[in-house]
Parts: sequence; C-alpha cells; structure tokens
Amino acid sequence: MPSPSRRSATAPASPIRRLYPLAAEAKRRGKKVYHLNIGQPDIPTPEEFLAGIRQAKLEVLAYSPSSGLPEAIQALQAYYAEWGITLAPDELLVTTGGSEAVLFSLNVTCDPGDEVLVPEPFYPNYNGFARLSEVELVPITTHREEGFHLPPRREIERLITPRTRAILFSNPGNPTGVVYRRQELEMLAQLALEHDLFLIADEVYREFVYQGEHLSVLSFPELSSHAIMVDSISKRLSACGARVGALACRNPQVMDAARRCAMARLSPPTLEQLGLVAFMAHPRHQEILRRMVDEYRARREVLWEELSQIPGVVCRKPEGAFYMMLGLPVQDAEDFIRYLLTDFPGEETVMLAPGEGFYKSPGLGRDEARIAYVLKEEDLRRACRALRAGLEAYQEVAGGTRV
Repeated sequence: MPSPSRRSATAPASPIRRLYPLAAEAKRRGKKVYHLNIGQPDIPTPEEFLAGIRQAKLEVLAYSPSSGLPEAIQALQAYYAEWGITLAPDELLVTTGGSEAVLFSLNVTCDPGDEVLVPEPFYPNYNGFARLSEVELVPITTHREEGFHLPPRREIERLITPRTRAILFSNPGNPTGVVYRRQELEMLAQLALEHDLFLIADEVYREFVYQGEHLSVLSFPELSSHAIMVDSISKRLSACGARVGALACRNPQVMDAARRCAMARLSPPTLEQLGLVAFMAHPRHQEILRRMVDEYRARREVLWEELSQIPGVVCRKPEGAFYMMLGLPVQDAEDFIRYLLTDFPGEETVMLAPGEGFYKSPGLGRDEARIAYVLKEEDLRRACRALRAGLEAYQEVAGGTRV
C-alpha cells in the first residue's frame, strides 16, 4: 500500500478540533456541552448579508473571476477606506476564507526550507499551513504576565537568520487577545526594512478592540513592498461558513504571484461574495458591526467576572478579539479537558482548547487553555460554573493527575 507524503502525514491536528469526538460522545450521553473551544460565534449572521445571497439573480451559479467578483473587490475597497486604507483593485484578492490568504502569503513569500518568525502562542492552523508549504515556523515567545505583548527587539532580532523570509502575526491576537501598540508595530516595521523581510499581518479581528487601537500593517507607507494583510469576513459578520477572505498588498510582484495561486484554485465562493456586496451597500452596515462588537465587549466583562472567582485560574483581561488564554491549576490541561468531556459527573460541562497546541516551543502551554467567549452571557456564566466544578472534581482525582 503506498504511503502518504511526509509533508501531509506530519501536518499537525488542530488542538481546537482534535477532542471534538469526545464532545460528540458526551452529547450522545445526554450531557450539555458549552463549546468555548472554537471561535464560532452564536450571533445571527446579518440579514443584510443573507438577503444578498437569497436575492441573487443567477441562472447559472458560475465561477467568479479567480481574483474575486469586481463588485466584491469594490466592496472591500470601500470597507478598507472606512479604516483609512486606500487600495487599488489590483492590490486586493478575494480568497476562500482567511485561511487561504495565509496559505497564499506563505507560498508567495517563501521557498521550502525558509523560516517565518511568529509570536507564540499563535493560531495553530499556522502550523498546518507552514507544514504544507514546507516552511519552518520560528517562535517568538510571549508571556501571559506581560499580556502577550512582544519582547524587546533584541530578542526578536537574534532569531533572524539568512533563511528568515517573513514575520507572521495576528493583531488583534488569536489566541491571546493582545492588541499591539504602535511602538511594537514600528519595531516590526524597522526589522522588516533592515532585514528585507515580509510582514504578514492577520487582521481578521480588527473591529474587536476594547483597549488601545488597531493599527493596520498597511498604514505604514514605508512598508509598501513588505506588508501583506490577510483578512476574513468570518468573525465580523458571524459568517464563518461563507469562506470569504482577502489578501491585500501594494507589492505588484507579490500580488502577481498571489493571483497565479488563485488561478490554480479557480474561484472563491460566488454567492457569499454577493452577500458581502449587499451588506456593504446597506446604509447601516457600520452600525451593525458596532452592535456586534458591543456584544463581545459585554461578554468579555462577564467572562472576566466569572473567571476571577475560580481559585487557581490565572489570566489577563484580553484587549481585543474574543479569546483568552487561561493558566489552570493542573499539570496537564489537555488531560483535564478530556476529563471534563468523559468522566466529569455534572449534567453540564465545558469544552476548551488545550493550550500546548498554540505553542511551537516544547513544553510551553501544558497548564493553559484557550477560551473563545462566543456564547451569550448566561451560557458563559453556566460554562464558568461547570469549569469551576470540574476543576474541583478533577483535583480530587489523584491530586489532579490521572493514570
């Protein structure tokens, strides 16, 4: 029997989804599971977006242009203009979700064996994208005690080698909720210019800022040849299944290479692009987005209030996005999360994402977990009560370690 490639066989499983079969089995047994492991919002997708799909006057659901429908490109231009970012049509590419935008970015900036620096903990799918691109991720370790802000320049610069091609980061951060300050972004910009590196900024959560302000990598004019922005409508429109993302760059060579990648996969989703066009044409679209961000701000406060009352849980209030990294009073967070889904006797339980899978450095994150506060306030409170009860029960089992 032929074997799969080493590249595919060694692609890591997602810590966000890996334990899902245990959750499915718990539900089959009648247990209520609060899913705080995945960034799937429960807020209804705006009717204005869905109406654009329902009312599409199509006789044939055809391929869109590989770079995206012209009207979708225009809608994205208008959206970024609201943030003070001016882009020409040929500086934008519609992608199949933000995931494809990251994958394209790695493929057009790196050759096999090249290195990309990334602050850890980071979105674990970066690992999979890098493996499939045969790129090595080099971690820049950040710490919960410092709010996961970047370390001093010297600590980052010492990681740069002749094989380094780019720095990849999310801002606001997934899984940390960090919002980088202007000084941090200026430091990254200086490093990119001095070492001739690309800066790949994942800006999917730009609306979701509760402390500080979001500053796009495209707002630095000196980075016109170095900055690549990846984006998605998944979270801001609560439309994760739409699979509409974007890649933006002012470097014509990068965009030409990205368009050739897009040609190979033919077309991004046609109907969902029409949904985006309809949403952006609605006069209340900014108000709709503001209301959604206000809802997450309120959820953040509820989660912070509840977690602060659980003995042994250590965390920092996130500045943006809708994630929080928790320090748990256990030796092995993944074992604890398995316990919550398999052995915890409560009628309600909670599913978190084990923290170790968000790190590249061995041994880090074993006592951490990521929470996605994507549920309504009452469900967040009940989930936190289940977490507290689960910790108490788990710590009674062999002192919190199971054989």
